Amino acid sequence: MSTPDPADDIAEALARLRGRRPHARGHGGPHGPHGGHGHPGPPWMAGPGGRFGAPAWMRMLEALAAASAPLSVSELGEAVGVDQPRASRLVQQGVERGFVRREADPEDARRTRIALTDAGSRIARGAKGERREALSRALESFTADERNELARLLNKLADHWRV
Repeated sequence: MSTPDPADDIAEALARLRGRRPHARGHGGPHGPHGGHGHPGPPWMAGPGGRFGAPAWMRMLEALAAASAPLSVSELGEAVGVDQPRASRLVQQGVERGFVRREADPEDARRTRIALTDAGSRIARGAKGERREALSRALESFTADERNELARLLNKLADHWRV
């Protein structure tokens, strides 16, 4: 069932598709994972040598924001679409920047769970709001019927996407 605003359905389908990406090969395009060198950007993009991997970072923060409880590194890797070693590196970088924290698993003290800090939550909410605003602007030239059809087709794609 569609919501009154098809943009909400479109945003939800796109978010579902983002979380189902195949494992990345290499480090992105010719200019690295976020398309440029030496350009200042949001705090999650900065990293050693200027290469941090913003798409994976944002998927990590969004996965944690959407989760009902902290996630294990393996669960986080699955949600983000990266392997366990890459998920571990993302978590370590997130801890270093103060966006995520490690917590003991209450069911197994040998395991840790990953949770957002307040700073990480603010970034995840801000990015989601910016994307939603950009999506609304992009849909301005669409008719109501076109928006509904796009929402229907994207959700159908997300329902049948296999990685």
